[in-house]
Amino acid sequence: MNCALIGCGRIAANHIKAAIGNGLHLSAVCDVKPEAMEALLAKHGLAGDASIKRYTDYRQLLAEGGIELAAIATESGLHAQIALDCIDAGVHVIIEKPMAMSMADAEEIIRRSRTRGVKVCACHQNRFNAAVQEARKALEGGRFGRLSHGSIHVRWNRNREYYTQAPWRGTWAQDGGCLMNQCIHGIDLLRWMLGGAIDQVYGVTRRQFHGYLECEDIGMAVVSFKNGAVGTIEGTTNVYPQNLEETLCLFGERGTVKLGGTSVNHIDVWKFADTWEADAKNAGLREATSNVYGNGHTALYGDMIEAIRHDRAPYVDAAAGRDALELVLAVYQSSFTGQPVKLPLEDVSSIQFQGMFPVSWAM
Repeated sequence: MNCALIGCGRIAANHIKAAIGNGLHLSAVCDVKPEAMEALLAKHGLAGDASIKRYTDYRQLLAEGGIELAAIATESGLHAQIALDCIDAGVHVIIEKPMAMSMADAEEIIRRSRTRGVKVCACHQNRFNAAVQEARKALEGGRFGRLSHGSIHVRWNRNREYYTQAPWRGTWAQDGGCLMNQCIHGIDLLRWMLGGAIDQVYGVTRRQFHGYLECEDIGMAVVSFKNGAVGTIEGTTNVYPQNLEETLCLFGERGTVKLGGTSVNHIDVWKFADTWEADAKNAGLREATSNVYGNGHTALYGDMIEAIRHDRAPYVDAAAGRDALELVLAVYQSSFTGQPVKLPLEDVSSIQFQGMFPVSWAM
C-alpha cells in the first residue's frame, strides 16, 4: 500500500516509524520547507531513496495519484482542508489531532468521507496504549458497575522555545492552546471512557505564564454526561520545570482505576470487586515510551490498514475526532461566555475566541 506524509514537523517521525513498521511503502513526503523533508528522511536512513517523491505542494502530490493513504501532520489549522482534498481525490487519511478547528469542518469531513467511501482515522493514538486498552476491556466487561465520575490531568511544561520553533503554535487560527494541542488526547480518552454523550460543560481557561500566546496555558472544566457520570478536566503547560504526568482516573461502584505516567502509559491503581486472571499483571503494568507521544502510532496505522482492506470503520474514526474537538471547543465557549454550554455544539470555531487574552510579546 502506497502512503504519503504531508507535513514533516515535530510529530512526523512517529508517522514514518509507524508506516514502515506496518510494511507500507512511503511513496511521497510533502512540506513547504524542503529542508524539513530532507532532515526527516535522513533521520530514518531514507535520504537516498529515489522512490520517495518530494513535494512542496500537497495538491500536486494528489494530482499525480498513486497514493492510497495519506497522513496529515501539518499545523492544525490546515488539517481540515487537506483532509477534504485527500477525500475528494479518493485517498484514505489519518489526521493528526485536532482533526479540524471548527465543528463545521469536522462535520464536513465526516459527511464527505461517507459519501465518497473514504476511510478517515483521527490520530488519537493513546487509545492503543496497553494501560488504556486494559481499562477499556474492564469497562466493556462491566467491571466498574455504574460509573460515578472520572478525571483527566495533563500536567506538562512547554517553554517559549517550543512556541518560537513554530509561530503557528498558540494561535487561535492554527492551533489553540494547551487544551486543543496537548490535552486533547486525554480529553478524547475521558469522553470515550465515561460514555460519550454529554449534556453540558462548564469551563475556565486562563493564560498565566505565556503572555506571548493568543491562547490558554491552563484550562479546567466540569463535564456532565447524559448517563449521569461527571468528568473533570485539567490541562496545562505551566508545570515547572518539565512534564509531570498525564493521568486518567475512573471511579465506579465496583471498581477504581488510575492510569498514569507521562502519557497514560502506566497503571497506578487497579482495584475491582471481582477478580480476573490478568489483575496481578495489570496492577503493575508499565509501558516504556521514549516520549510523550507514546507507542500508539504503530498500532493505529495497523488498524487503519485493516480497516481499508476489510472495508470497516477505523478503531478511532472521524466521529471520535469530532467528539474530542467538540469538547475542547465547548470548554472554550464556556470560558468565553462565563456560562455552561449545552451539547451538541453547532457551528463553533476556535477563531471565534480571538481576543480572549491580550497578547504581550514582552513577556
